[in-house]
This record gives sequence, structure tokens and C-alpha cells, in this order.
Amino acid sequence: MIIPSLAGFFVYRAGTKIMPLITLPDGSTRSFDQPVTVADVAADIGAGLAKAALAGRVDGELVDTSYRIENDAELAIVTDRDEDGLEIIRHSCAHLMAQAVQRLFPEAQVTIGPVIEDGFFYDFAYERPFTPEDLEKIEKTMQEIVNENLPVERSVMDRDEAIALFDEMGEKYKVDIIRDIPGEEDLSFYKQGEFIDLCRGPHVPDTGKFKAFKLTSVAGAYWRGNSENEMLQRIYGTAWPNKKDLKLYLKRLEEAEKRDHRKLGKRLSLFHFQEEAPGMVFWHPRGWSIYQTIQQYMQDLQRANGYQEIRTPQLVDYSLWERSGHADKFADEMFSVESDSRQYAIKPMNCPCHIQVFNQGLKSYRDLPLRLAEFGSCHRYEPSGSMHGLMRVRSFVQDDGHIFCSEADIQQEVADFMALVFQVYRDFGFDEIILRLSTRPEKRVGSDEVWDKSEAALKQALENSGHQWELLPGEGAFYGPKIEFSLKDCMGRVQQCGTIQVDFAMPERLGAEYVAESGERKTPVMLHRAILGSFERFIGVLIEHYAGALPAWLAPEQAVVLNITDKQADYCKSVEKMLAAKGFRVISDLRNEKIGFKIREHTLQKVPYLLVAGDREMEEGTVAVRSLDGSDLGSMKLDAFADHLAQDVARFGRTGTQEDQH
Repeated sequence: MIIPSLAGFFVYRAGTKIMPLITLPDGSTRSFDQPVTVADVAADIGAGLAKAALAGRVDGELVDTSYRIENDAELAIVTDRDEDGLEIIRHSCAHLMAQAVQRLFPEAQVTIGPVIEDGFFYDFAYERPFTPEDLEKIEKTMQEIVNENLPVERSVMDRDEAIALFDEMGEKYKVDIIRDIPGEEDLSFYKQGEFIDLCRGPHVPDTGKFKAFKLTSVAGAYWRGNSENEMLQRIYGTAWPNKKDLKLYLKRLEEAEKRDHRKLGKRLSLFHFQEEAPGMVFWHPRGWSIYQTIQQYMQDLQRANGYQEIRTPQLVDYSLWERSGHADKFADEMFSVESDSRQYAIKPMNCPCHIQVFNQGLKSYRDLPLRLAEFGSCHRYEPSGSMHGLMRVRSFVQDDGHIFCSEADIQQEVADFMALVFQVYRDFGFDEIILRLSTRPEKRVGSDEVWDKSEAALKQALENSGHQWELLPGEGAFYGPKIEFSLKDCMGRVQQCGTIQVDFAMPERLGAEYVAESGERKTPVMLHRAILGSFERFIGVLIEHYAGALPAWLAPEQAVVLNITDKQADYCKSVEKMLAAKGFRVISDLRNEKIGFKIREHTLQKVPYLLVAGDREMEEGTVAVRSLDGSDLGSMKLDAFADHLAQDVARFGRTGTQEDQH
């Protein structure tokens, strides 16, 4: 079933020889006297490009280099310098890994192997767990296959033929996948050497194209992500255009391992998880201090920007979620309970409840914009395999807010919110912020006219802001488009946190109205907005960004007072009391331990300032100040240190000058 190369074949239509005209990205054209493949065009341009070509983009569609072009077309040759090229390398490398696994372990069955951020994985069914030694052998075999320079060939089969093939091979998972694919069209497959797999492609033209890859880990994964199914083994890997990029990535991985918020959370006694409450956080005093500091900061900021804080119930009758549309879209993610012959949903989001608050009492146009905010506790069912420390949990709190306004208010409200987002992120120490506009998804509520209006409003707000932004077609919420705000952490990872969404649909579905200046009843526009997103996830991002060494304003203890001998114990307690009275979070460590030991211990606990008191400091009313980075700030009077700490706290997480602070 392998399709032979059709390059060089002459094809005629009504007696006329086909002579495709190929337009390249620079606007230049190339004419051919017969149909050509993408590889043929690359070779016609030059030997270097022919060697580097991984795929092509023909009239916008990504295709293999073997793809045959019969008609006039626009063509871009894809190499490993392109984002598409890197994705193709990783997708193809998953096949390379699967081939190596089956060479070494012929009884292993392959299931699915997608590209993920920075790499790929493949799930296997095998009788025993793969070991680190197995990964080394697999990687070595992968390199052997690369050296064989096997051609990667695409073929097409009908479903019955494909099922028969994989059934004969004993690949029961592939048979299940093929049977579950909707539609009746033929399916595409890719073959390299003895290995064949179902795949849409495109793929690299041969196995010699892989220059740098590494298998990183192995983990368990349920078949189809369902915990009721059998457990498979998921091997993760990464692939890059060259060894230099791979080396840099592995170095980032090593740094990420050191910063893993789960490890730091345990080491710093911030939080923990346990099986009795999967995906739900047990906050320790130090972690809860961080949480409360962030919440107080957000409360003060929102109050200063015209928000009124509210609180809504955790359990709400299921009928409300049906009316809002959430039950139809998110039923599988909602926890529900039954009581008094009624079905309730544990709140998965806050928006329908905020409309209930708006609906209490008739509103006038003079009441708009009405800004409601809630630190709303939500619960969503996340599959056990997808949960990841604080980053993905089942119980979380959002800094949620909803702005009820008229259409005329949208531009100003979005502009004000964007300014607030930038202020908050910079206060937390993030300067690189990415804006993306997510437009209508395939499954949505509301008319195209309403979606046109909503998308145009957000696009205009972005244009007016002067910031660069990206378009994400089809990624909007089911009820409206949104602007997503992502920040880059210190390792260059993009973390999507904030959002603002324009919603004309839900207020109408839930009966929200106000009296317009004309006296008629109108439905308000509802702007859904969050800055941090989930408190839990945002704290996880902060821990990893700062490697646990949070800025002074966020640190659980901003300073610790250390005595050298018992003689200074009372003095240290008085220093602690004086600083605490000024609103600082300070503790004393009066244990009968050597001062070096205590300094080391609190340094490991990431306390910003260590205040040491010996006989001289006690006599002079001073403390010897040492910062977390090991700098000796010398001896300071208590008021002088209090001023120094106050200035540090006032900087938040910003690293600029005082003029940059607010």
C-alpha cells in the first residue's frame, strides 16, 4: 500500500499537459512542465534546501515532501528553522522511539504518541515497567535507526484493510483507535523499515533527519485517560534541530527540577497533598501566609479600582447550570450531589452566581458599570493523571470578577482592566507579558452577529492599547471571545493566567436587565475577568519563578532574629515585638544552637533578612543584618532596619528604581 513517487509522471487533462506554476514565499515563481513533489521543488531551488527540507506548506496546508503538486500553488518549504519543522521533527521522533521500543521489546504494543510542549510521548502496553536502563537501550536503538537513514513513506488504506493489518500484528489498541475514528474516509499510515503506524502526518522524509533527541522519563498513564482502563507506560522524550538546542533545553530541565514547586513546597513547609483529598491543597501556616498576603493585595487593589466584593454559595441547584449552558458543556468536569430529592452542582465557576446578585433589585444605566469581585472557591473534576501539584488541582480559588456594563462601556472597561493586569504582574516581578485574542470556537452559543460584535470590541481594545498581540482562532469560551494574558517566568516558560471575556449570551439566558436612559429594558454586557486565575496555580508559578526565595513583601517571615547566647534572648524578643508592631512578619530563633547552624537553616528556609544580636548589638540597640543572598548589610539601629525593610516591601517584586514603583 505504499504510494510510489509520482514525480516525473506526465498527467494530461483533456489532452493538455499540466504545467504547474509554483509561487514561493518571496514572491518569485518557478514553472514546471509536469506535476512535481515538494521535494522536487526544493531540489530545483538548490541542493542545500533539498537536504534540509522536512515538509512543505502548499496553499496553507502542511504536507509531506512527497506530496505531489498538480496545479498552480503557493509553496513554502519547511525546514528545522521553522516552528512547523520542529513540531514535525518531534512528531516523527515519537515514531522513531516506538520503532526502537518494538525492536527491543517485540511484545510491546503501541497506542498513541502526540507532540507536547518541548517534546513528545508515546504510550505502550508492556508486561513489565520500563526501567532507566531500558530508556538508555531505546535511545541507542533510535540512533541506530537514524544511521540506517530509512525512508518514511505514506500510504492510504480503507478501514477494513487497516483493521485486518493491525489485528494480524496483534496491535489491539490500534484496532480500537481505528474503529473509533468517525467518518468513512480512508486513513493514512506512515512506514519506516519494519514499523508502520496510523497517522495524519506529515513526517520527515527519512530517519536520517534526526540530529538531537533525548528520552527524559517514563510514567504510568491510563488507556484513553480513563482510570477504569488498564495502565499503560508513557515514555517522554524531547527532540531539537541541533545538539546545542538540546543541551540548553536539558539544562533548563535541570534548573526546573531544582525549582519544582512540589519539592520546594515540602522543603519549605508551605503545603501538602494526600490521597484522602486528591487534587486539594492542605495549606501549612507558611504557605497560608503567602496566600493571605496575595489575597489582601488583590482586595486592596480591586477596591481602589471600583470593585465590590461578594460571596456566593458553593452548592447551587443543577438547573441554574443548565440555564447558563455550563451543564451542557462541562458536565464531565462538575461534581454533583443529591439532597432532599434535588440535584446540586458544586460550583465549578462563579459567573452564573454573580448574575444572581446583579438580578437582585432593578438596575439603572446609572448603576453601570457594576464591578463585582469574588475570591470564589471552585471545584472541577480533573482526571487523576492530569493533576500536577498546585498547577492543576480539583479545588481552587479564583480572583474572579464580572463587570456588568453597556456596549458603550466595553472599550474603557477593557482598557482599564489591561492596565490593572500589567500593574499586578509587574508587582509580582513579571515584566514580559503576552497578549492573545481567542476567537469563536466551533461549539458556541449566540449568533454570528453577536460574535462579530464581541470580537471586534476586543480587537479594537488591543489595537488601542499599543501592545503587540497574537490571534488564537477558535480558542474562545463557548459564550464569548477573550483576551488571554500570559507571563514569562525566569526560565522563559509561558504561564497563562489572566483573561477578560466579552459575553452577550449568559446575561440574557439568566434574565439580567437594566433600565436604559431611554426607559427601555436592556440586557447588560458581561465582562468575565481574572488576573491571577487560580490562586493555587499562581502561587506555584511564583514559587518556581523565585525558586522559593520570594520577595520580602510575600515571604512568610520577612525577618528572623537570632541570638548568639542566652544573654540576648530577651533583647531578641523585644526586637521581634517592635518590628511586629510595625506590621512586619518577624520571628525569633532562640534555640541553644550555634549561630552558624541557625543562619544556615533559615537561609534554606529562604527568609529575606537574618538579624543577629550579640552582646555589642544588645548594648547599642542594633542588629547585624544579613540578607538572603549572603550580603552583610552591617549593623543597623532598629528604626533604620525597619525603614530599610519597609522600602523593600514597598518595591513588591519590581526590580526597577523607586520611580518605577507605585
